[in-house]
Amino acid sequence: MLINYLLLVFLFLGVRGSEDDVIELTDSDFSTLANHENSLVMFYAPWCGHCKRLKPEFAKAAELLKDNDPPISLIKVDCTEGGKESCNKFSVSGYPTLKIFAGSDMVNDYNGPREAAGIAKYMKGQVGPASKKLSDVKALEAFLDSNDVGIVGFFEKEDSSLATTFQTVAKKLREKFQFAHTSEKSVIKEKKMKDNIVLYRPKVLHNKFEDDSVTYEGQDSIADIIEFISSKAHGMVAVRTRDNHADFKNPLVVAYYNVDYKKNPKGSNYWRNRILKVAKNFPKLNFAISAKDDFQHELNEFGVEFSDGKKPIALARNEKNQKFVMQDEFTVETFEKFLTDLEGDKLEVYMKSEAIPEDNSGNVKVAVSKNFDDIVMNNDKDILIEFYAPWCGHCKQLAPIFDELGDKMANEDVEIVKMDATANDVPPLFEVRGFPTLFWLPKDSKDKPMKYEGGRQLDDFVKYIAKHSTEKLKGFNRKGEEKKSKEEL
Repeated sequence: MLINYLLLVFLFLGVRGSEDDVIELTDSDFSTLANHENSLVMFYAPWCGHCKRLKPEFAKAAELLKDNDPPISLIKVDCTEGGKESCNKFSVSGYPTLKIFAGSDMVNDYNGPREAAGIAKYMKGQVGPASKKLSDVKALEAFLDSNDVGIVGFFEKEDSSLATTFQTVAKKLREKFQFAHTSEKSVIKEKKMKDNIVLYRPKVLHNKFEDDSVTYEGQDSIADIIEFISSKAHGMVAVRTRDNHADFKNPLVVAYYNVDYKKNPKGSNYWRNRILKVAKNFPKLNFAISAKDDFQHELNEFGVEFSDGKKPIALARNEKNQKFVMQDEFTVETFEKFLTDLEGDKLEVYMKSEAIPEDNSGNVKVAVSKNFDDIVMNNDKDILIEFYAPWCGHCKQLAPIFDELGDKMANEDVEIVKMDATANDVPPLFEVRGFPTLFWLPKDSKDKPMKYEGGRQLDDFVKYIAKHSTEKLKGFNRKGEEKKSKEEL
């Protein structure tokens, strides 16, 4: 019992310690912000759910930054109590709102990551010179003793054209990478560099399959140097995180497992090195590893509901964004076969799909991924399709109207279709960013769907279909007016 009690006290103090690194200001002492050289201020409300989720990450980031040079302070202001006037002064209308300050001057709105490591890295990129000046070899070694990619410029003259270009690149990419430069003769002589730009990979990722550093050999061009850094920074097998996941393009192969370079770098590299061994033979593919707990939503998109993370699960997307799952247990041999079959178009495309409805005889047809081509693309009728989400309020309001529309079009050369876009993969031909999203597909040009932007009442749909239908409707004229029967005449 005593051990458990002491453990709880230790954990509590550990959490408190990180929270104590965040400074809380009110209206009465907000003027002391001027004493902080650089700061990130979080304007929040205690009841706000997003604020509650951000606060522990904010505290961890403060702990990561407490010894930074130049100093960076993380500050919070309660907009519902003692900080109301300060929040009004800076036009805070939602929570949390984060702003970057230099002294008492607001510099920028913060638009960076919302997790601790990302916040710390982003803020380091906002303060001080874009590139750190290195005075000797010891300073260079200290700069490279990091878990981040380091880009170093070695220049005989600080004002040379290449040195000036390097500084411009550093300013553009400072939020993503750390830069340093030197013109000291002793450093240039020691490293045998002269007017060179060198990208150094983090020591923790060094391996026998690729060089630890890469030297730029292109022209004195901002665009070319940026392309060099972007293409080489992550190495042959990148460590893909929530912070940098947008950097990676298809065709992409990702191995998900218990990746943790803080707590278990050796275990993280055990599998990464095996992936590297295979990846070097497939230069046309992009490779990455990701912590499975950070990307469970992606695993779910490939039908993987659970993984203990002990062995990698390999998933891939080709240039068409089609999805593929490695079914076999991970070994070097099975992984190599998976990649060979991927490049040879021998793998079955994975589609998230509901089961095909047993009865689909209603006037509004139900499309799922498995029957989409039959119901929509290969159907010889014009199609109006709705992509919806079951929880969407607007979709629920539209449902009875769509049912009525299906009845109206029951005897026409038009099919009314709906698809749950949360339970099925939406084909790449359709861009669905919100719900409901509707498209019109004429029967003779299904490869060119037109987004429906009209009204959502029954009469609006009927008029649209009557106007755009390939063949004239039997029951309506081109204006959408119902035709009178002979008996009525």
